[in-house]
Amino acid sequence: MPQNRLTQLEIQRRINRRIDAPNAAANGNVCYSIATLMNDPAQLEAMHNSMRAGGFDGPDCEFLWIDNTGHAGETIGAYAGINAMLNAARGDYVIACHQDIRLLTQTRENLDRRLAELDSLDADWALAGNAGGVAPGKLAIRITDPHGANQYIGTLPARVASLDENFIVIRRNSRIGCSNDLDGFHFYGADLCLNAATAGWTSYVIDFHLAHLSAGKKGDTFETMQEAFRAKWSRAFAPRWIQTTCALIHLSAGPVSQFAGRIAHAPYHKIVRRIPGASGWNRSNKKEIVR
Repeated sequence: MPQNRLTQLEIQRRINRRIDAPNAAANGNVCYSIATLMNDPAQLEAMHNSMRAGGFDGPDCEFLWIDNTGHAGETIGAYAGINAMLNAARGDYVIACHQDIRLLTQTRENLDRRLAELDSLDADWALAGNAGGVAPGKLAIRITDPHGANQYIGTLPARVASLDENFIVIRRNSRIGCSNDLDGFHFYGADLCLNAATAGWTSYVIDFHLAHLSAGKKGDTFETMQEAFRAKWSRAFAPRWIQTTCALIHLSAGPVSQFAGRIAHAPYHKIVRRIPGASGWNRSNKKEIVR
């Protein structure tokens, strides 16, 4: 369970907002919300200056950030912090990014074009980033960072199962957020992608080249967070019975498990049909509630 004890309302109060043309933005005409968890004010200011110089300076752009320097109080984890900023954001697209990213030669115009291409390619996309995992042993990357300059791996745009957290564009009308039962600063990119996938949305790495000044740091909590992430999603995808008011349904993960479940279920079909709720409830077998 999350270690953060702050409520969403308390976190919302910690959100800072900056808009270059507040009167225009107040009319609801916001395209991009740039959202960041900040522990270094100088890095945040440099990132904001880079984004504004690259075209994110109009009346339809806003900057949101949460102060995690320690001066404002308890540190807020990425899962809860991003959810709070998603709730506060007014943009059509929320860019959840690190404070140490910098634009290079590509600008807002390039991002506009890449997102329009995704609209044409896949109307059900919800997330777009610059690095992620496609399949075991296969990555898609478009970034400059301490691991190498001008990296371009894969055929882009590439549909992915996970995204690196340095830069993620979230399509706000998809209503995708981070899991409520996870905390910390690792794996929330993969968590967002899994939440999107289970809701019927897709995720992509796009050709939007920028610089990330950090090579990434696992830290002391990485393995603990990895195990918490694994345990949560193992529970989420575990086979189970689901009782609805209309039917009793067995859910299995993957086509092999589903086929095995059907085979195993077949000899007991007559028995299963006798389980209360297997065919749902109707007026003849539902107890009337008297108020």
